[in-house]
Amino acid sequence: MSTSPNSDEFYEKLKAQLYDTTNWPSEYLYKFIVKSDVANIAKVEAIFDNMGAVIQTTESKNGNYTSISINILLRDPDAVIEKYKEVAEKVEGVISL
Repeated sequence: MSTSPNSDEFYEKLKAQLYDTTNWPSEYLYKFIVKSDVANIAKVEAIFDNMGAVIQTTESKNGNYTSISINILLRDPDAVIEKYKEVAEKVEGVISL
């Protein structure tokens, strides 16, 4: 059975890895890929608005997709996972890396 990025098992494993490898609070780097649509990019940016996040976007060579890198200081792994879930819920077709 494969583990999908939206499963509780996946998030529990990620949480354990984050606790084992990082001292919290810590900076965390999110990477997302979305279709190059202003609305999709704005939705992702809005989720991290007013949190002191540094957001960089890079459009693909053909302009079909946009990579979004978000560097942000978070208090613990639960905060990291909360944002992954929020992005997955609010942005259709997003790919989390």
